[in-house]
Amino acid sequence: MISQYVQINRKKYAVGLLWQPSVSGVTTRAYAARLAHGIDRKANLYIGYNSMVGLGARSRGHRSGMPSLAAEILNSLSEYSSFLGVFQVDKKFVLIAVRNGIILQDLLFTDEVQARQKYSELTEIPDWGALFAPAVWGMPRAIDRNLSDIVSGNVRSVLRPISRVGVGMLSLLMLVLFGFAMLYFFREPINQILTPKKTVATLDPELAMEYKRQIEEKNKELDKQYNMHQEPEIEPLVMPYEVLPDTAERANVCYKGIAFLMQPVTGWNQTSVECSETHVVARFRRSFGTLDSFYAVAGELMPGAFVQEISDEEVMVRAKLPEVPTVKSQDSRDADSIIRELVSRFQGINITPTTNAVVDVVSNQSQSAEIYLVELGVETKLIPSEFLNVLDGFDGVYITKVTWDIRRKIWNYEVIIYAK
Repeated sequence: MISQYVQINRKKYAVGLLWQPSVSGVTTRAYAARLAHGIDRKANLYIGYNSMVGLGARSRGHRSGMPSLAAEILNSLSEYSSFLGVFQVDKKFVLIAVRNGIILQDLLFTDEVQARQKYSELTEIPDWGALFAPAVWGMPRAIDRNLSDIVSGNVRSVLRPISRVGVGMLSLLMLVLFGFAMLYFFREPINQILTPKKTVATLDPELAMEYKRQIEEKNKELDKQYNMHQEPEIEPLVMPYEVLPDTAERANVCYKGIAFLMQPVTGWNQTSVECSETHVVARFRRSFGTLDSFYAVAGELMPGAFVQEISDEEVMVRAKLPEVPTVKSQDSRDADSIIRELVSRFQGINITPTTNAVVDVVSNQSQSAEIYLVELGVETKLIPSEFLNVLDGFDGVYITKVTWDIRRKIWNYEVIIYAK
């Protein structure tokens, strides 16, 4: 199997992920582990994006910390809830199919004929919001777009290990390899230290002067060579907790966004409203209303929102969230201490949370670093402002998703807390 990644602007992006809609009440990592066990046992990496989970595998060339190309494209083309596109990268072809905001196909082809055949098969499905294909294909209504213009690198979701055991073993292996590398690199200085040598004082004075002169010339030569081949300066590694959305503002934006879409539409019943990282999405199911009446009311009550017909009986409404100021915030405690305090606080109000300690990897072209975080999942009747009161005193808090289940009258929160 070919490696399932492509390189754009000197950055590697994962392709060929298996995408599934996420479920409420379960943390993303736990749900990914369940999917891997039931669908693809080779999958050992996962990524969460909007209301989806993507599975990857190291055996396919995926690596922890690698962003998903499909998520990057979906984020850049957020004005389309459904689109089909084939994008050429060098001699490879990436096919992405999105339906109602859900990634259906995430494929990589090295054979142009196969890519074109798969694209033609999918175009037979009606009602694509947009079509993208290479101009040389001459496909009707298709637009040719360059991936380097689409991909911005702003999506912070990256592949993470499903199992923490793999991360620990990888870290140990990297430490051992680093030790061997250091021994190899400094082998000559170590040998010189351990090997007895004559000191300059015991040498002939003229030989000593010549020896010093040769050393100075060699040092100048090395300095000149270093300056000529000096590596270009690389941007410093930015940690996620250095640019976290302000927690209170994030909760407020989600609450207002959900309230904006929770409008009564005669003849239509709301089923759920979800606030993701960039959008808020509401679903309505028909009881006795009509599509014309829904569009008429939605245009008045929810101006600027995008309406997507999932079927004759179900409609999805989506609105883009405003930008939230970012702050630098990280909790000073370790993951175990944070989990213990979280469980204790929620026990005090008779709520059982789902918690999980995770080790993630952040990297750029030449640097990588491990970050420690706690994943928190809570089902409760507390509104966002009341839920934040329970988390008072915690730093490094990032609310990744808020869902309001209208039938059960339950709020579901998915939260990340960055630990030391």
